[in-house]
Amino acid sequence: MAKQAVLLLAHGTPETVEQIPEYLRNVVSGRPLPQQVIDEIQHRYSLIGRSPLTEITQEQGRLVEAELVAGGFPAPVYVGMRNWRPYIPEVVRQMRADGVEAAAVVCLAPQNSRTSTGLYRRAVEAEAAGLRIDFTAGWAQHPLLADAFAERLRPALAKLSAEVDHPVPVLFTAHSVPCRTIQAPAAAEGQPAQAGDPYAEEAKHTAELVAARVPEIPRWWFAFQSQGASGGSWIGPTVEQTLDALAAEGVKTLILQPIGFLCDHIEILYDVDILFRGYAAKLGIRLERPESLNASVPLAKAVADLARQGLSRLKG
Repeated sequence: MAKQAVLLLAHGTPETVEQIPEYLRNVVSGRPLPQQVIDEIQHRYSLIGRSPLTEITQEQGRLVEAELVAGGFPAPVYVGMRNWRPYIPEVVRQMRADGVEAAAVVCLAPQNSRTSTGLYRRAVEAEAAGLRIDFTAGWAQHPLLADAFAERLRPALAKLSAEVDHPVPVLFTAHSVPCRTIQAPAAAEGQPAQAGDPYAEEAKHTAELVAARVPEIPRWWFAFQSQGASGGSWIGPTVEQTLDALAAEGVKTLILQPIGFLCDHIEILYDVDILFRGYAAKLGIRLERPESLNASVPLAKAVADLARQGLSRLKG
């Protein structure tokens, strides 16, 4: 029987502020960025100290491997990063050197998008050679993913509602993408029209599934966060626009839960904890968030389930 393994893919993050320029070149595929953009990102990283994304993702990998063993699907779990070490190509080459012949690949970005999932997939396939790949393109609707977010949200909601003595509403968020990303590509003459990118709808659907599991939420909204600074239009509404509208409605207390991110990193520790919290405070809104999924067991069970499905397809 062919030796099988699991490969988890994530964004990656630098270890030091000094590595930010090289890291950003990877993120934008070598395109030049204005120096003020680089300076701003370095400033943000300096405020949070560092991003723990890599260590948390490695821990997720260990939890997934344990779940696979417990479920009777023992397989080594590798972790590769698109924009930093350990880079996806290096990890795929190591897998082949280790004798792996088939791999279930899961991108730790549940909502499928050409600008995220598609890029990860191409990075794996470029180095696969004879390695057979089963790639999970998206898993925004996986019930265990919604369970994991609901598990984090429920106690935070109960605590804050008790403190202010009334039910607190929720704002769900996911990372924004350029408008051009979600627009359907123009069809060639004589060819059928192509579907648009599913990302925005998948992100909203994840929020719906989480909200359905926490019926004590009195009201909830959805916004896209962390719009890029590289020019062009990005999808919204933005968190800032949404906070402005909620303040105008008289909302004074709010929980923000990012459902497009699985662990703490710059878009949580800076964008939510510093930027959005400070923006909300100026509007008279107290903004809190639940703990990120990080090393969540329900999350590990969700990813292990996806891996098992992929491994089963490879055997078929």
